[in-house]
This record gives sequence, structure tokens and C-alpha cells, in this order.
Amino acid sequence: MKRKHKRLTFAGIGLGLLAVAAALVLTAFEDSIVFFHSPTDVADGKVEIDRRIRLGGLVETGSVQKQADAVTAFRITDGANVVSVTYTGILPDLFREGQGVVTEGRLMGEQFVAEEVLAKHDENYMPPEVADALKKSGRWQEGSDKQHPADIPVTTKDSYK
Repeated sequence: MKRKHKRLTFAGIGLGLLAVAAALVLTAFEDSIVFFHSPTDVADGKVEIDRRIRLGGLVETGSVQKQADAVTAFRITDGANVVSVTYTGILPDLFREGQGVVTEGRLMGEQFVAEEVLAKHDENYMPPEVADALKKSGRWQEGSDKQHPADIPVTTKDSYK
């Protein structure tokens, strides 16, 4: 075999091994990757049932219901659509109606079962994912980055009846 042919053979084998290694890594991390979605994504069917995701938006005013055994039910909206959420555990101190929130969990039918709830940090902060979702839905007012989420009009499913 000529030197050039040997080099090409080694390069081909090396690239093949690199491709196999990359495929193994991607397969291993596939289940641990968590994507952010808005209530509109859920309504449009872009979210797989029983797949771990992050769901963000605003806690709909009047939707928080404390139940027995530290279970809390509430609704998250992006101004266009609403998703019902249940969470078992202690909510963050900053969690309240009209505030930005990011939940992590799984969609089970029409219900989102949250395993973790993250609330916004202070009155001027909104998670980037929530802000982006509000901008996409047309509810974000440019030039008003300090807009209070409670001032954003919320449209619910009941509004369409």
C-alpha cells in the first residue's frame, strides 16, 4: 500500500469511529435533554405526551388552588393558550398569580404534571424563555423590558365562550 492510500484509510477509519462515538453520545443524552415550550406549543401539538419538558408562561390570575397533601393546581398562559398544571411540593416564595414561571415535568393528556417549579427572581426579572414566548405571541411590549407580567392581558379558554 502506498503512503497516501494508508493515510486515507486511517483518516476514513478515524472519521468512522468519530461518527460512531458522536452517535453514542447523542443517544445517551437524548432522554436528559429538556426543551422549553409555551402553552401555545402544547395546544398546537408540538409536545410529546410523557416526555420531560420545561413549560413556561404566566400563572393565570385566579387559577391557583391549594389542595390536600401539598398539591397545588394552577394554570399557565402565554396570553394565547392555557395549560393546567399540578405540582406536589412546596412552591417557591416568589410564586404567585400573574408572575412568570417555568415548570419542569411531563404532559399527561391535557394535564401538565410538574416536578419542579421555578419562579421569577424579582419584579424586573422574567426568564428569557418566558419573555421569548410572550414576544412570539404578541403580548410583549417592546421598549418596556420592565413591564410587570400582571399588566399583560390574559386570554383564557373561557373568554371565547
